[in-house]
Amino acid sequence: MLQIRDRGDIMRAPSEEGGGGPLQIRQATAMDGREVARIQIETWRASYAGLLPKDYLIRLSLEERSAWWREAIARHREGRTFVALGPAEGSLVGFGTCGPARRESFGLQGEVYSLYVDLDWQNRGVGRRLLTRLFEELAAQGYGSAMIRVLAANPARYFYEAMGGEPVGEGHEYFGGLKLAILAYGWRDLQGWLAKAQRRS
Repeated sequence: MLQIRDRGDIMRAPSEEGGGGPLQIRQATAMDGREVARIQIETWRASYAGLLPKDYLIRLSLEERSAWWREAIARHREGRTFVALGPAEGSLVGFGTCGPARRESFGLQGEVYSLYVDLDWQNRGVGRRLLTRLFEELAAQGYGSAMIRVLAANPARYFYEAMGGEPVGEGHEYFGGLKLAILAYGWRDLQGWLAKAQRRS
């Protein structure tokens, strides 16, 4: 995931997490495309500085990504997209996408393609809430298990480990002309995970 692809990308996820706050999570509409693109670009620039070429990160275009996300959301090209809204006038503070597992699934059925939290909202419970909503959606679609892929050098991997993800595989992908290692984490019992999450809440 380091070329921002026309598919789910290996994401910058939040480094979690504190308590949850008055958040609303809903399914995205095409009108959310610009804010989704903004959060994606800002988190990439903050998280991948030093991993990806500086020029590559600078060239990321908000207009191009906004148009891409508007179409992707409208056509469900990234599966289902959910957004988290903060209490201040419903500002968008995070988003995530999910659907059937792609490519190597390691025996897992569903996949979280992306999970991003606004830089100002990290460590405030947004990532946990979004991940729970994405898992609920996958379970509602009949998937009993899920996976997520993340850059091996991304500290977000520790968030997924804290959320109960178990390492299930590794590999590499090319981004910005660089070959980078990736890790896959899996949850083999979504219903069990959701039941525990419900008890915690």
